[in-house]
Order: sequence, then C-alpha cells, then structure tokens
Amino acid sequence: MLVLSSPSGAGKTSLSRELLKNNTNLFLSISYTTRPARPSEVDKSDYCFVDDKKFNKMLENNEFLEHAKVFDHYYGTPKAPITEALDSGKDILFDIDWQGTQQLMNSLQDDLIKVFILPPSAKELEKRLLKRNQDTDVIVKKRMSKASNEISHYAEYDYIIINEVFDDSLRKIEAILIAESLKRSRQINIQDIIKDLRDDL
Repeated sequence: MLVLSSPSGAGKTSLSRELLKNNTNLFLSISYTTRPARPSEVDKSDYCFVDDKKFNKMLENNEFLEHAKVFDHYYGTPKAPITEALDSGKDILFDIDWQGTQQLMNSLQDDLIKVFILPPSAKELEKRLLKRNQDTDVIVKKRMSKASNEISHYAEYDYIIINEVFDDSLRKIEAILIAESLKRSRQINIQDIIKDLRDDL
C-alpha cells in the first residue's frame, strides 16, 4: 500500500494520476468526501461525493479504514474496495493527508509505504494553488497557513520527495515502488524459487 501525502498544491494528485497511468497493477483508493466537487472532478473517479448524513451513517457502520476532517469537510477511506484489491494481488495507492496516514499506520503498518511530497518553496506552493483556479483567494490563504503544520509531519514518512520537476518526482516514486516490491518479505513465491534452484544445483 503506497501512501502519497503533501500540503495542498504540492502536486500529489497530479503525481497519483500519472502513476496510475504507468502502473497497471496499481489501484487507486477512492475516498469519500463531504466537500463539493471541483469543476474538473468526476464522482466515483476522483472522489465519492456524499453529504454529511451519508458520511456519518458510514462512520457509524464502521465502513472506513480511516477518516479525517480537513478544511471543514470530511474525508474517509472505505474498507471494502481495499480488501478486494489486496485479495486480488493489486497494489493500492492512497492520496491522503497526514491524519489519514496516522490512522492507517495504526492498523496496517506492516505493508504501508509512506511518501511525503514537498513543494520546492512556499512561493512556488502559493503559485501552484493560484494557478489551478479551483479555490477562492480566501481558501488559498487558508491552505497556505495550514501548510506549515502539514509539513511538520514529514518525519512520519519513509520517503521525502521535493517536487520541483514533475517527471523527476514521478521517476523517484516509481523507483520506490520497484525497490519495495523486490523486498524479500514481499516476494511471496521466493522460497519455492530458492528451493527449486538449490535442488537443481
């Protein structure tokens, strides 16, 4: 399970989309949220957009692996699709914040790879937030003021990537995916392969 987190505007969602295009075994965990959809977003593709009543009902029914309140709206990762993806041998990509990552660490620590994406500078972060034209100036200021607190959680992550050049950042994340998949503990058939090799020698 690969987690990408970052301050809003640092580029994790763009990196996530490109990763999914390039890695057919990678499955996106689609979060539920109570915030309104942005103009470019598609329901059940970017997020599952629900009202507070539906979200709270799912919360009562223990349907989330993790959930958090971010900028006055709720976000949550549903359990069922994650279980299905893991059972079918897929890798799972989580585009979540530090609060959600902490909750996942409490229940799924052993197979969690955590990557934190940083902007190259505060000035560049503000520029990216303004450029995407998705939020009002008030919301942009709010996101900027919250970025310092978000960045302070960097030490909870396994890898840190400064997203200065998009393609370089993408290659680094893909390198992490390859390296982590080659770990002995994740190669489930390695014992059989080793036995066959030794038997043939």
